[in-house]
Amino acid sequence: MPPEETATRHRVLIVDDEESMRLVLASMLSQELPVDVQLAGTSEQALRLAEKHPFDAILLDLMMPGVGGFGVLYGVRRSVPNAKTPVIMVSVFSEKKTIERCLAAGANAYVVKPVRAAELAKIVKKELARGRG
Repeated sequence: MPPEETATRHRVLIVDDEESMRLVLASMLSQELPVDVQLAGTSEQALRLAEKHPFDAILLDLMMPGVGGFGVLYGVRRSVPNAKTPVIMVSVFSEKKTIERCLAAGANAYVVKPVRAAELAKIVKKELARGRG
C-alpha cells in the first residue's frame, strides 16, 4: 500500500465566496497532502460548520460578504471544537499592515493570492504539524 494511503488524513475547511477559488485551493491541497476537504461559500456557512465539526486546519478568505473574514476568524476562535485550530488567511491584499492585523486577530498564517500550490502545501503542513496549540 502506498504511504499516502496509510498517512493520517486531515480535515480542512476552505472558506471563500468564489466557488472557483474554493475548488482550486481544494485541488491544490488534495494533490499535495492527505486531506479531506469541506467547502464553505458564505461566512454564515463557515461559522455553522466551525461550531459543529472539528477541523485540523481552516483556510479563510479575508474578503467575505456578511461578517467577513475577521468575523469568521473571531467566531472560529470562540467555537469549542475549533478555538485552537490553525487558521490560514488567504487574500489578495499583501500589505504588511493587513497581514499583521490578521495575525494579531488570531490567524496562524497568511497567504497572498494568487496562491502557489507548493507554498500553500508547505504552510498548511507546517500548521498541521503544530496542531491545535
